[in-house]
Amino acid sequence: MNFSKRHVISLLVVVIIAYFLSAYQLDYYIQRPGGADELDPIVEVNGGYGSEGDMHLVTISGGQATPVQYVLAHILPHHEVLPLHQVRPEGISEEEYMQAQLQMMESSQEASTVVAYQAAEEGIDIDYNGVYVVSVVEGMPADANLEVGDRITGIDGTEIQEAEDLISYVDGKGAGDTITLEIVRGEETITEEVELGTFPDGEQVGIGISLVTDRSVEVEPEVKFSSGQIGGPSAGLMFSLEIYDQLTEEDLTKGYKVAGTGEIDYSGNVGRIGGIDKKVVASDDEGVDIFFAPNENGAENSNYEVAVETAEEINSDMEIVPVDTFSDALNYLQDLESAS
Repeated sequence: MNFSKRHVISLLVVVIIAYFLSAYQLDYYIQRPGGADELDPIVEVNGGYGSEGDMHLVTISGGQATPVQYVLAHILPHHEVLPLHQVRPEGISEEEYMQAQLQMMESSQEASTVVAYQAAEEGIDIDYNGVYVVSVVEGMPADANLEVGDRITGIDGTEIQEAEDLISYVDGKGAGDTITLEIVRGEETITEEVELGTFPDGEQVGIGISLVTDRSVEVEPEVKFSSGQIGGPSAGLMFSLEIYDQLTEEDLTKGYKVAGTGEIDYSGNVGRIGGIDKKVVASDDEGVDIFFAPNENGAENSNYEVAVETAEEINSDMEIVPVDTFSDALNYLQDLESAS
């Protein structure tokens, strides 16, 4: 078959259009139901106890939208289209965003470890070493002074142990005020003067960094995590329940498939997360029996309320359980009748 110049041009146009529709990235981000993976292969307490049932970590799948994906996301249920800047702030690269997500996952694992070991009354020792800079906002004051990986140990001559210490200190300042930071960068300790500025939203004042507390947590028996490239803090509650279940002889699962979500702090409080409807769908697809959802102390439109609405919408038989703390979830499971 002979191809004319017109045929070749037409074919090239079709290829270009197909490539644009399937590969060109728009300034939108799509979130959709992910998976509900068993935690046994991900969390391993040395010499830990086994269970008849399973705890599950629930994830959301997502990525920057192509034109085809953008259209489908408006048609398919439980697909959400978000402006890219709501997911990845302006000035933050994809690499920095992923690094921040992985760092939040590490912090979540650490918090869940502390909560579980303290609840199980097992050996734990905590040392505080300052705060790590996990991302720097382009165009904010820190952009000229700080680097990802810096460890801040002091501010205006005062020792910094936790991220909350630095945040609280800066909250008492105004735009234009100057602070002096003591920083460990590699093998070197330096000081940097940074002038506070106003964020693009025009309301919050700061230097333009995201940070996490650098703690050294040692536990006995040892616990290991194998979460790969899963990022974010929302698995904290389920991590803490899985660790506690392996630390204690009693089988918390009672033979059920147990899933849930919620960021957890070092005091065991369970916080709101995004995309809970998608996590309910993913858990139902996996055949989960019990799903824990952050109750937010009964707030209107809480994660728990959205989870209940979603479960009803998809006709799920899952039991949706509201929790505000690790203890709420633990007590529910301890009082549960066995599945067998």
